[in-house]
Amino acid sequence: MNRSMFTQSGEWAIISRHRGFITYLKSLKFRIFFVLLLAGWLPMVIVAGGVLDSYRERAITVRGTDVQNQCRILSNQLVSYNYLKDPSSELISGELTQLSNLYDGRFIVIDENFKVIRDTYGLIEGKLVVSEEVIRCFKGETTNQLSNKRYIEMTIPIQEAESQRIMGVLLVSVSTDSIWDNYEVLAGNARIFILICGAIILTCAVLLAYFLDRPFNRMIGSLQEISEGHSTDDLKIRTYTETERISQEFNKIVNQMRVLDESRQEFVSNVSHELKTPLTSMKVLADSLLSQEEAPVELYKEFMGDIAEEIERENKIITDLLSLVKMDKKAANLNIEPVDINDLLELILKRVRPIASKKNIEMVLESFRPVTAEVDSGRLTLAFINLIENAVKYNKENGWVHVSLDADHKFFYVKVMDSGMGIPEESLDYVFERFYRVDKSHSNEIDGTGLGLAITKSAILVHKGAVKVSSHVGEGTTFSVRIPLNYIA
Repeated sequence: MNRSMFTQSGEWAIISRHRGFITYLKSLKFRIFFVLLLAGWLPMVIVAGGVLDSYRERAITVRGTDVQNQCRILSNQLVSYNYLKDPSSELISGELTQLSNLYDGRFIVIDENFKVIRDTYGLIEGKLVVSEEVIRCFKGETTNQLSNKRYIEMTIPIQEAESQRIMGVLLVSVSTDSIWDNYEVLAGNARIFILICGAIILTCAVLLAYFLDRPFNRMIGSLQEISEGHSTDDLKIRTYTETERISQEFNKIVNQMRVLDESRQEFVSNVSHELKTPLTSMKVLADSLLSQEEAPVELYKEFMGDIAEEIERENKIITDLLSLVKMDKKAANLNIEPVDINDLLELILKRVRPIASKKNIEMVLESFRPVTAEVDSGRLTLAFINLIENAVKYNKENGWVHVSLDADHKFFYVKVMDSGMGIPEESLDYVFERFYRVDKSHSNEIDGTGLGLAITKSAILVHKGAVKVSSHVGEGTTFSVRIPLNYIA
């Protein structure tokens, strides 16, 4: 049992280390460190390798050119001293030996019969050498090639200056070991230099990654304090432009959340007040009846009528609250279908006209073109009913309500204009808030819960639309609605 627990704890430790390593690889600190390391180390390695290769190739090329020039001079001397016919010249033999020692190579003199006249190694003198390079040289082609990059092989024609007749071939093989030895020494020095510089770059990369990442760690620490409720201050990290912008956007979100929280608290308070008011009225009426031992029937009927009105008011508040909750749900719950907006508005005006007739209010629908849009007819009907009913409720006697419908290739537009009391300029920004009343002194005179415009705005927003209001006190109000013809999921 203990062994099993130990094994499991060991496995969890390995998994934890593995996750920590993966997390570190994904971190900004590691990526900054890795980029800085590559930016400092990789170019140095590439440049060092390129310089060393260039040195080696250049040194071999210079060695080959130098040997070739010396061989051409020697070729002329071989012709001048008629060495191919009489190889007894000590001057030429000594020069061949000297060049062989100087370049750590082998010089072979071949006459026109492919016979070796002189070999500085003394191995094949008097023998025939018939090779592709020698034959090509007799045809006038000079060859110069590297063999395994450890020595240079070349053939130089021996020819008379006047007749240009090729009398023989000088076959040369020169070692490049000294060049490769120098190259390896330089490569070793370069590796030491790269290791030293790499260590310096590694240290600098670690330090720079730490200092560059530190503002983000401070930001994370501040965010943790704010999320845990230990700090109410705004986030202020201005080290970089990016951290400053992140701080600003985060502070905006926090402020919005604070406003939302305050709004939620105010909403709960308003809901409690609105729901409690009818209950209080009903309790007062009921207590009044109960306190009277022999109350007349007429008083009972009057009080019961008032209680019924309060119940109806309570029911309307609850219905509007449920409608608002439905509006707040995700758009996935929408029942989107093609709807004739002209018919929809005519049906709404038909429903509202009996209310308008009580105040002798003229209602007009002006449609500029037939409009069909992809909408949730139930929610959109509720939104437009609230706008048109408000235009009637807050209107004056013998006033008018003008509803217009228009569209373009992308949106349809509905305007609801009235000749009512208007909205003060300071209240225009709040009319869509829940339970907000423009004129609280008339809140009891005009039937309503203060939730109508909030429901309207929610219904329009879930359709990816927009609603605006403009008004002048005493002159009337205009609500402008814009909704896409095709629903955008």
